[in-house]
Amino acid sequence: MVSVPALPGRRPPILLELDLAEPPVTTEADDPLARILARGRQRYRPTLRALHEAAADPRVVGLIARVGGPLPWTAMQELRLGVQAFAAVGKPTLAWAESLGESSGDMTAYVLATAFDEIWLQPGGGLGLLGVGVETTFLRGALDRLGVEPQVEQRHEYKNAADVVMRTGFTEAHRSALDRLSESIFQDAVATIADGRGLDAARVRELADTGPRTASEALEARLVDTLGYRDQAYATMRERVGADAELLFADRWRPRRRLRARAPGRSSGHVALVEVRGTIAGGRSRRGPMGRQVGSDSVGAALRAAGADERARAVVLHVDSPGGSAVASETIWREVCRVREAGKPVVVSMGRAAASGGYYVACPADVIVALPATLTGSIGVFGGKVVVRELLERLGLTTGTVAHGARVHMYSSRRGFSDDERERLGHALDAIYDDFVAKVADGRGRTVDEVEAIARGRVWTGSDALRLGLVDELGGLRDAVRIARSRAGLPDDAPVRQAIHVPVQARLGRPRNSEDPRASLAVPALAGLGLLGAWQGLAGVGAGPAEVSAALGLPEAAALRMPDVRLR
Repeated sequence: MVSVPALPGRRPPILLELDLAEPPVTTEADDPLARILARGRQRYRPTLRALHEAAADPRVVGLIARVGGPLPWTAMQELRLGVQAFAAVGKPTLAWAESLGESSGDMTAYVLATAFDEIWLQPGGGLGLLGVGVETTFLRGALDRLGVEPQVEQRHEYKNAADVVMRTGFTEAHRSALDRLSESIFQDAVATIADGRGLDAARVRELADTGPRTASEALEARLVDTLGYRDQAYATMRERVGADAELLFADRWRPRRRLRARAPGRSSGHVALVEVRGTIAGGRSRRGPMGRQVGSDSVGAALRAAGADERARAVVLHVDSPGGSAVASETIWREVCRVREAGKPVVVSMGRAAASGGYYVACPADVIVALPATLTGSIGVFGGKVVVRELLERLGLTTGTVAHGARVHMYSSRRGFSDDERERLGHALDAIYDDFVAKVADGRGRTVDEVEAIARGRVWTGSDALRLGLVDELGGLRDAVRIARSRAGLPDDAPVRQAIHVPVQARLGRPRNSEDPRASLAVPALAGLGLLGAWQGLAGVGAGPAEVSAALGLPEAAALRMPDVRLR
């Protein structure tokens, strides 16, 4: 590689740098607290933009990255696509690590590293290429000791979101679903490593089954290229690109602005971006003790704004959600349908998870794009309550009741369901499930029977979902934007803009009505850090200690939510 020296009076060349000891952060435009907390950390989307676009910048001469920190599988896969795009132009890339054998995230870090031209490993480090697994902790035994009884109905056998509180171990359906998830991701990882390192897939599996390895063993197995230290890796890169190259974190890179000539016959336009990130709930988006909740009011307003904006020629709906409220999911689903009815293409980009309620809001889109490890599907529903009567009795607390209406205390956590109440709950869950399956069948152009066979609450990876017809293409957010531009007849460089943008000054005023963009803004983060709200039943009646229910991961009486899956 020929170095590019800086000419007199010109700025030096740039060597892009990634430090993935910590994962890059994604901040919400409507969450100022999260943006403050993320200061000083590398940002995810600007990093991706640089990986895909900076190689075309003549000043950028190479890419060097520190790997080894914990990365979600989907984030790794999207970053890897960016590294491949950068390397495709022929500029040198190098990944280095102190060690890849000391944490549960080493498998993802190594898969990412295989996209680089070279992999360096510190001589005293190691390589833990061990595979993919799932660990689930069941709480039922502890709850029994406390005197807390979960009473939850699930539709159907694969809807395992409540199993961690309902059971003390895996059911056959739960185990088989998780086994397939981990197998699918492992198969993809093996194929990716084999391709990146020029090895046979069977050899990669053998290396995984016989690890971990010392640095010298990893070198001998051709899993890494060089043993060396940070200073040596950087010195080698500077020899290739020029000693005067300036290091610059990838998310700090900015493209040079150029005036664009408008193509004849093409009017200006853009792609509107709408985010569904977090647990789906009613009302406005907010951040609470259990994490971010994306509100149907906020998302619905953004979709309405995109539909009404003549300059917004297409919508990309970015979904990264395990699901949540059935009612809130249906509210967002309706707004997605309305955008399509307005004649604008809707393309869904799925992140780490787009399951249950997250898939519900995605299913009517024109095109659905997922990453290979995206957790998707989980077409099912569960609902119920936790009963704390025995716990209260142990604490010496008694309850007096007054009731007008035979079932007014149906969702009270101070008593269990009667037989007829459980029957009514089951009837409601059946209706929600049947409607969910019908909406997926309609959105995906399949029969109800075809969807039923792959539904029943089962979670799939993006790779399996593509095979089953639940998604249309594998890729990241940039791929979804590319498809949206094409479908809308927009040029390849048409801008992507948030569907709603409210200037800082305007945020201080009160909204005039429900159509005012200020009415959709997220609840200020500090306002969402108080006590959790009351437990919401199907009838809308708050009852009992909601904190217990929320802490157990049971957000509502009828919830479209996927199981808590942690892949390592």
